[in-house]
Amino acid sequence: MIYTASYYFKNLLAVKIMNILEMKNISKSFPGVKALNDMSLTVKKGEVHGLLGANGAGKSTLMKVLSGVISPDAGDIIFKGESVQFTSPLDAQEKGIVIIHQELSLVPSLSVAENILLGRLPGKPHNINWKKAYNDAAVYLEKVGTYIKPSTKVRDLSVAQKQLVEIAKALSYDADLIIMDEPSAVLSGSELNQLFNTINSLAEKGVTVIYISHRLEEIFQICNRITIMRDGQVIETREVAETNREQIIRGIVGRELSEEYPPSETYNFGDVILSVKNLSLKGKLDNINLDLKKGEILGLAGLVGSGRTEIARSIFGADVYDKGEIFYKGKKTVIKSPKQAIELGIALVPEDRKEQGLITSFSLKENFTMAALKKINNKGFMKFKKEIDESKSLVNQLKIKTPSVGQIALNLSGGNQQKVVVGKYLFSDADILILDEPTRGVDVGAKREIYLVIRELIKQDKAVLLISSDWEELIALCDRLLVVHEGKIKGEMNGQDASPEKILDLALT
Repeated sequence: MIYTASYYFKNLLAVKIMNILEMKNISKSFPGVKALNDMSLTVKKGEVHGLLGANGAGKSTLMKVLSGVISPDAGDIIFKGESVQFTSPLDAQEKGIVIIHQELSLVPSLSVAENILLGRLPGKPHNINWKKAYNDAAVYLEKVGTYIKPSTKVRDLSVAQKQLVEIAKALSYDADLIIMDEPSAVLSGSELNQLFNTINSLAEKGVTVIYISHRLEEIFQICNRITIMRDGQVIETREVAETNREQIIRGIVGRELSEEYPPSETYNFGDVILSVKNLSLKGKLDNINLDLKKGEILGLAGLVGSGRTEIARSIFGADVYDKGEIFYKGKKTVIKSPKQAIELGIALVPEDRKEQGLITSFSLKENFTMAALKKINNKGFMKFKKEIDESKSLVNQLKIKTPSVGQIALNLSGGNQQKVVVGKYLFSDADILILDEPTRGVDVGAKREIYLVIRELIKQDKAVLLISSDWEELIALCDRLLVVHEGKIKGEMNGQDASPEKILDLALT
């Protein structure tokens, strides 16, 4: 057989297309930080490629470069065999790349359908075909296993529901490559299974997925290959089938991490510090009863929309409950606002750090101290040295990656922003800490640091109410667990007796 030049060209092109993406020698710097340093990545067509690394490793920055959100200082991108330069996210979308950001990018005042079909609503600008818009949106919502009404305003959704809408929106673009940055951070149970089913279905159709997650168990479930990053560089790329959890952790943190969770310790609980009696909120909570003792970690488990966050917000004064009573340190208390809760000694680390936990245009030290300005105020004069010293102490305690406490919070990675929110309420010196998804978007090494902080709080006779979609986390840390379903507490169990299966059984009841 005689092989022509075109034969060789076609086969060479086929090999190139097997690698749908090549990012070569990408570099990117921000003020005080070199986020990417001569970074290279290759992704095969139709694979689920895990991208792993500690907070600040450069994962999100690399994906923002790929999706046209930011421009690299140097380097090349080859997509589907062609050299490309993206000037905007819209440019990347038109070429077949869509990103689901770790920080949600929905428009709260618009409906679910309007967000999913933003800029592509059927009909004319002055005459939208709403029936078709709602039907089209419903198709994509069904693909991610949720049946939210397309007409619902996004501002009325929980964080987990917003995440599912983001995924549905990405699917609506019919992309060749979808980047998912921490898509499962607030999902659990059936929602998480549906996400995995959706990803597997995409891969079967030849769609490539780059999957960023700190939940290592997910990586083994759905990824074909992984790339580990550290300090803006690639450490290694390997087949998932040929690696194990310990090797991944070593690659991420650069050392052995013998125990992900601190060893459990026995504490003598003190008096009941918080008691909630028959708390109800129309359409959301129904006769919630719970007691929290000094020195105790009490967990709230449940599925998306179960009412866990509403319980936290009602106690904290962020939502006004319809009936019920709250007793704090033995006294009946009506908490009408978060300000009042903080003054009493109750703090809430919210699940949505971007909208509720941080002012991203403020510096770290300003975010740390805003909830307890009295600590750095002397008769109307600010103690700036104390503010800086206390902030530096929190940065060291939580191992926040930043050039200084004067750094703007917006310039930090998502995981480091989360640690700033935790630090803000450590500074407030509250007696009760309500932690709603405190390790969302936080790497395996940093999670342990937060766990150690929680353990230290308990030694100081504080009390913790912990809400998490990571049931293994709840089981490892909590003394007791309450399982919430449709606004009701369906059961209670000791942490030692709990299991994901038992939690799921009650969460679905």
